[in-house]
Parts: sequence; structure tokens; C-alpha cells
Amino acid sequence: MTQTTLTQNLAAQNSSSQNTLITANDPLHIGSRTFTSRLLVGTGKYTDLAQTGEAIAASGAQIVTVAIRRVNIGQKKDEPNLLDVISPEKYTILPNTAGCFDAASAVRTCQLARELLDGHNLVKLEVLGDEKNLYPNVIETVKAAKTLIDDGFDVMVYTSDDPIVAKELESMGCVAIMPLGSLIGSGLGLLNRHTLSLIIEQTQVPVLVDAGVGTASDAAIALELGCDGVLMNTAIAHAQNPVLMASAMKHAVMAGREAFLAGRMPARYMAQASSPQTGYFFR
Repeated sequence: MTQTTLTQNLAAQNSSSQNTLITANDPLHIGSRTFTSRLLVGTGKYTDLAQTGEAIAASGAQIVTVAIRRVNIGQKKDEPNLLDVISPEKYTILPNTAGCFDAASAVRTCQLARELLDGHNLVKLEVLGDEKNLYPNVIETVKAAKTLIDDGFDVMVYTSDDPIVAKELESMGCVAIMPLGSLIGSGLGLLNRHTLSLIIEQTQVPVLVDAGVGTASDAAIALELGCDGVLMNTAIAHAQNPVLMASAMKHAVMAGREAFLAGRMPARYMAQASSPQTGYFFR
């Protein structure tokens, strides 16, 4: 092994140790649960279950969301079971209500998930208003959230980037607010950072960007803004190399969080030299 290679390996090990220390000392609290990873990932759109498992492992995610209406986690005994590659012993399974367009169907889906997962009560609520743009129906979302909270669920809620709606959902008792960055599956990134910042400033529970992330820089920006985490699926699953993109997202989320904690320099409209303007050796 050359000296250069040895130095590079030691630097990588030191970087890994520092990252581990930072995440361990900066946990994400959602309801009564605690996590060290701030990246949440989905399970749809992959080539097969093997690729799903590899990408999720590479992401370092601890929370994995599952569309109960579309994916088999035991309700179909004669079909491949997603839990064979994402064991509940290793990951926190987050059932979601993707594909629901009214409060009643969303509530039934969460209740089914609770039965399939032996009483698991952490769910991601999403009630959509339109099949084409998949924008959230906030009226039905609020209705479903109230029913689920009254029924003992810890509700992480997908919603619009409206600060008023976000505040109402928090006041009701949702354990996390998940405003969209842009339309589901669009990859357009964060289209309205200002409203996201308003939601972050007013919210006491975790705020996680959900939907619209396209690449690693989008994830980093979300964390730099002060979001507590980010959830994504298509950005990883539809990448040319999903496993490599999953790794990129892991590091982007960590970098964004570290940048937020570090506190960025103030933006200036005039140049300012990095070196002092006095004490030159030569004139």
C-alpha cells in the first residue's frame, strides 16, 4: 500500500468516525422513537426486491416507508414479501396511505397496517386530491389525521407547503409535518424554499421534506434550510445506478445537516478578501 493510499484510507476512516459521532449526538426524535439517520426512503419503482434491499442498505436509512395498498407485507401469502429484504428487526417500517383519495380509505389502510405489523402505530398519512398531479387534499388529510390520532396512531403527515395547514396539523397532534418540495415523482427539487422556511420556523415537531427531490443537492438544501429530514423514493429508484444514488443521498443529508448546525456565513453583496489587507511582505 502506497503512502498516498494509506493517507486516503485514514482520512476516510476519520471522516466516517466523525460522521458517526455527529449523527449519534444529533438524534432525530419522531414521537416516542429516536433515530440517527435523517434520510427516509421508499420501496417502490425498483427493478426487483434484490435491488430494493441493496439500495436501502446503501442509503443508511432507518425508516423505510411502504405503500400498503400496493406492496405485499404479508397480506398475500403466495407472493414475494417485501419484509424479506427489509426486516422489521433492522428497519422501522413506516406504512403509508399512497393511493388513497379520501379520509375513510386512508384510515382503513392504516388500521390494516397495524394488524399486519402486530400493533405498529407509526404511519405516514397522505390523502391525494388528484390522480394526475398527486397533490394533497388537505381537507381530507385533516379529517383522516384527527380520526387516526384519536385511534392511537402516531401520524406523520404529507401535506402542501402551506404554513397555516401545517400549523393546524401540528396542533391536532401529528408527530411530524411533511410538506412537499414539489410534485411527487417530479424530481424538480425544492420549488418554494420560502414557505418551507416559514413552516420550519413555526413548527415544534420534526419537519421533513416529502416529494420532489431529484438529486443529492436537493436533499442537502432541505437540511441546510433547517428541515429535520427528507423522504424520497423516485430520486433513488429511477437513477441510472440506484445503489450509488442511495449512497449519495446518505452523504448529502449528512452534509446538509452539518452545514445547518455549523451556521453558514452571511451572504454579502460585496467582495471581501479571505486574507488580511495589511502586513504585506512586499509592496
